[in-house]
Amino acid sequence: MQDFNWKKLQNGSDIRGVALEGVPGEAVNLTTVVAERLGRAFVAWLTTKLDKPATELTIAIGRDSRLSGPELMQAVMTGMAASGSQVFDCALASTPAMFMSTVTPGFDCDGAIMMTASHLPFNRNGLKFFTAGGGLGKPDIAAILALAEQNQFPEVAAAGAIAPRDFISVYASQLVEKVRSAVNHPQQFDQPLQGLKIIVDAGNGAGGFFASKVLAPLGADTSGSQFLEPDGMFPNHIPNPENKEAMASICDAVLANQADFGIIFDTDVDRSAAVDHQGQELNRNRLIALIGAIVLQEHPGSTIVTDSITSDGLAEFIEQDLGGKHHRFKRGYKNVINEAIRLNRAGEESWLAIETSGHGAMKENYFLDDGAYLVSKLLIELAKAKQAGRILTDLITSLKEPQESQEVRIKIEVEDFKSQGESVIAQLEAFVQDQSDWAIVPNNFEGLRVACQSPSEDGWFLLRLSLHDPVLPLNIESNVAGGVHQISTRVQQFLAGMENLDLTGFTAMH
Repeated sequence: MQDFNWKKLQNGSDIRGVALEGVPGEAVNLTTVVAERLGRAFVAWLTTKLDKPATELTIAIGRDSRLSGPELMQAVMTGMAASGSQVFDCALASTPAMFMSTVTPGFDCDGAIMMTASHLPFNRNGLKFFTAGGGLGKPDIAAILALAEQNQFPEVAAAGAIAPRDFISVYASQLVEKVRSAVNHPQQFDQPLQGLKIIVDAGNGAGGFFASKVLAPLGADTSGSQFLEPDGMFPNHIPNPENKEAMASICDAVLANQADFGIIFDTDVDRSAAVDHQGQELNRNRLIALIGAIVLQEHPGSTIVTDSITSDGLAEFIEQDLGGKHHRFKRGYKNVINEAIRLNRAGEESWLAIETSGHGAMKENYFLDDGAYLVSKLLIELAKAKQAGRILTDLITSLKEPQESQEVRIKIEVEDFKSQGESVIAQLEAFVQDQSDWAIVPNNFEGLRVACQSPSEDGWFLLRLSLHDPVLPLNIESNVAGGVHQISTRVQQFLAGMENLDLTGFTAMH
């Protein structure tokens, strides 16, 4: 493994790699040998971080439904046990559950790992790492990879034990108790969801437990739920609430089964979206508005942190209709969460950090991006609304939604893509300042956000540099028919004079 590129496994605050053959041009780089070494490296990192010998550490590990999961997870466990640590084998689990193993009495693990590559294709896999302080950050991942590359781990007298633990049932029971106590139903305390038909779509990922271990004990009718069985080939649709086919599938299922509510998770259950009784998506801006309305009932006047591409209508809804404060920050769920934590430390109360992708984290829940917890908050409100003769979406009736929205991904065809992307944004900023009907939006933390003020455009656009890829995503929204086309045409004409940009993404729009 002399020439192995360990750094290539880092993907922000996760480790991700190719675990299986089968996709042309994608060579396997996450092998059992690599996985075992990563297990040892995590133990070495934890011993330093916690100032605790490896033989006194307890580490939990779980996985999603990926085909490579069992073999790679066994290798990681072997590595951790070889370092002398005790290992809890949690088998099929979710990312939020693995974090919770570090803060749940009776487990109190020193660290935890979730093996997942989120919604990426079947051939990928990866590792997410946790301590009781939360998910590890980019510098921590770089340090673990450096330790794996050095491969200088001390010998121990005896390997640690590997023991099975059904932690997903413990985690699910925490959600059940949360819903019961929050609804506090006078007649049916144990089953506050009785009389409600709720459909779950797990996309053959790890979220199937929610139907049997959370909804059923709460009294919900879950018949009609789909793709609950783990299948690492994801044969029905990509387990991703941002995927159009996935969302269409859960919407159709809600209507076909005349359900009261639908829930869809991503592969490892750190993201979710929902569907109302009319088959309408509660996703992106609508999901943020809904959970925002719930949070601002509980914590009036507090700040909601979102990513940079949320709509003007959402900002108006949060600030004018709900009386809260909207703090629009950078894309990337860790960025949004860390900003909410920073605001709280600075004395600005923030109880919700949420990205349009469905990553939502709450102060009351360790600022953990937990799709199942987020949905549980919606279920509490759903049950309360039923008692009061209302419907859940009454909370967002005044949300103004754009008539049109579109994302164009502009590829940067040069090695130093960051410098090129920053140059494009700087030139666009100068151009916008010369346009009488365009204005740069203040207090913008990412890229360039522009308000388009002419009646024929009536909207906004945001051009930013992708966090990891050589891409400039362009998000456009308009409140009038044809507005997106008009805005995009002007932006495209401006970009047409620049080198090293692939503008074919505009073609699909025009």
